[in-house]
Amino acid sequence: MRTLLSRLAAILVAACLLLTGQALAAPERAAAADPGYLMVHFTGEGAANQQMYLSHSTDGLHWNDLNGGGMVLRSTVGTKGVRDPALVRSPDGSKYWIIATDLCISCGQDWNAAINNGSRNLVVWESTDLVTWSDPWLLNVAGAIPDGRNAWAPEAIWNPATNDYVLYWATNVPLDGKTKHRIFYARTSNFRTITTPQLYIDRPGTQEIIDTQIIEVPSGVGNYRYVRASGDGQITLEGSNSVLGTWTKLGDLSGIGLTGSMVEGPMWMKFNGQNKWGLYLDQYATNRGYMPVTTTDPSNPASYQQLASTSYNMGGTKKRHGWILNMTAAEESRVLARWPNTAAQRLQSFNFQDRYVRHTDFDVRIDPDVSPVEDSRFRLRTGLAGTGTVSFESVNMPGYFLRHTNYDFQLVRNDGSSQFAADASFRQVAGLADSTWSSFQSYNYPDRYIRHYAYYLKLDPITTATGRSDATFRVTN
Repeated sequence: MRTLLSRLAAILVAACLLLTGQALAAPERAAAADPGYLMVHFTGEGAANQQMYLSHSTDGLHWNDLNGGGMVLRSTVGTKGVRDPALVRSPDGSKYWIIATDLCISCGQDWNAAINNGSRNLVVWESTDLVTWSDPWLLNVAGAIPDGRNAWAPEAIWNPATNDYVLYWATNVPLDGKTKHRIFYARTSNFRTITTPQLYIDRPGTQEIIDTQIIEVPSGVGNYRYVRASGDGQITLEGSNSVLGTWTKLGDLSGIGLTGSMVEGPMWMKFNGQNKWGLYLDQYATNRGYMPVTTTDPSNPASYQQLASTSYNMGGTKKRHGWILNMTAAEESRVLARWPNTAAQRLQSFNFQDRYVRHTDFDVRIDPDVSPVEDSRFRLRTGLAGTGTVSFESVNMPGYFLRHTNYDFQLVRNDGSSQFAADASFRQVAGLADSTWSSFQSYNYPDRYIRHYAYYLKLDPITTATGRSDATFRVTN
């Protein structure tokens, strides 16, 4: 018995030590990684590339394209192209805005027209969750500027001194018949109305300034609360203790071999959990997109360092002038769930195999030789109505889904309602005419299937061999 009790005691002590060790070690092992970073940007010239794209990073240096590298928002207003976006989060996190240049180069306007007679508007989207965005609207910011010719590269920062946002952008106000971009600002609380624009930054003589972005720096780092980086022939750094106060020139990045003739579009970020910042610069002169430089003090030009090209990766798409947001865990979860890298696919008709489902003027039909082919590409998302269903999101009209109304189909923007979710969700089943293909059963009318009739998509009950053929499709790349 004594031997047995001794063994039991030894086992109990060992178990306690094991549990104690696990309890002590658990916090370190269970500590979650910091949430990552979200970049909003455009990717180049042309109608498709001058839209809104998103990329994600876990460390701020290695980026993955979201949404399969496809656009996430498309402008349907103004020039129908957007560049130079800024992503603004309200102080309480209840609202977000994307503000962007209303500009589409090589799709209806050239640089000369954009500089001298461009849009005076910005394009704005609004969201309450970072994933469901409003329709875009135009905000006229340069119309009240005498002889203002355009509105480019908008940015915004919350100003606690005035309890609203300082919205700032570049406008060409010619000087002696030559181009002269200056930075103007206005105050706003909602990005729908603004105060009268005022001159914010002007450089001497004929020197232009187009791109500038401000970052707030925590107490104890450097001598200034705010630092701004501007593209004005150099990447000039300035400091101030007030957004609308006096700014002091601190220097530039020529000391590390970077000038404004090489890079533009400065884009700030703060590394999570570190006294370290990144400043991304768009290598427009060599057409290579963004590269990062790092610093431990944004206000000290001597502290900036270039990184070896092997120490960062910008992902599959070119990143052009944008904005980086440090996400919360909840924001990151929503963003990654909304824009997974789902492949773009097409729906081929079973009985007219040269024809594919496509949208045209928001109507939906099957056509041969679809042009542009992107009109026939969709992402088969997890159904808006829930698991076990699929929904068809347009590739070139993101946020728009195939939806039935009165048994007819259209491409419609998701309004977030339960009725929309039900109308835009389908069960993918074995093809009614060939089990190796697919048919799509309506979620809210399970006796009806997607089919084509006179080449247009309908939602019908299927009772004949012709109907079964019309309701059968191949999901293909």
